[in-house]
Amino acid sequence: MPKGFRFDLLAKSGYVARGVVFLLVAGLALFSGVAGGRPETKSALSTLLAQPFGRIWVGLIGIGLLGFVAWRLAQSLADSDGHGTGAKAVAIRTVLFGSAVVYLGLAGYALAHALFSGGGSQGSGEKGLAQWIMSQPFGAYIAVAVGLGFIIGGVGTAAKGITKKFERYLRLADASGVVATVCVYGLVARGVVFVITGIFFAYAGFRVDPQQAGSMADALEWVRQLPFGSILYIAVAAGLAAFGIYNLVEARYRIVRSPSLADVKHSIPTAGH
Repeated sequence: MPKGFRFDLLAKSGYVARGVVFLLVAGLALFSGVAGGRPETKSALSTLLAQPFGRIWVGLIGIGLLGFVAWRLAQSLADSDGHGTGAKAVAIRTVLFGSAVVYLGLAGYALAHALFSGGGSQGSGEKGLAQWIMSQPFGAYIAVAVGLGFIIGGVGTAAKGITKKFERYLRLADASGVVATVCVYGLVARGVVFVITGIFFAYAGFRVDPQQAGSMADALEWVRQLPFGSILYIAVAAGLAAFGIYNLVEARYRIVRSPSLADVKHSIPTAGH
């Protein structure tokens, strides 16, 4: 990194942007009958775009998300969190790299809408991704694998909350208080939505039908159809708001280590591992 460059500010601006996006998604989910938008990331940005100074706010979120992409790349390629090069570590870092790709797409969507009125489709990103994957050789098998990746990522996210493993990366004084409880709730809710989305995606691959792939909004709607669905829907939607707050907590307290070229070299698995 260039001397004087504050990589931690780049990473933390990314957490702020992601936190705002999930608070907007949760707002759409909780007030969908009033707001009318689908509770997913692109709809949240489009709803914000319609507000006063919307293009400025969406542009700032897009720039912040680019910072988050840079941080995810540092975590995955340079192993900034020190996961190592074992099989489990490589799996974690692969998920982090996938997250970088997803948020790069969302950042591009936000910046396109901020800079060019009209900017792009509001359709489900998951359905578009499924359609693209299935147009490739062995696409249906890849779609099933991506769905399984979502499910594994969801279980891992929920476990990260339940076991409080996230605390090792935070300088959080009140580790057993209200803030920590909100973080756990948010991670578990996000994990549940990930798992449901992954099931939809795997099913789309199994049926070779991209339209079966589900977005965050579809996952929430599925929850609503369950017994006591209205209560569960509100609980999960509020959990997504808690996940947004968790990101704001990370923006304030996250331990961020700036990557270097030496880190990248040391983080590449070798035949001896």
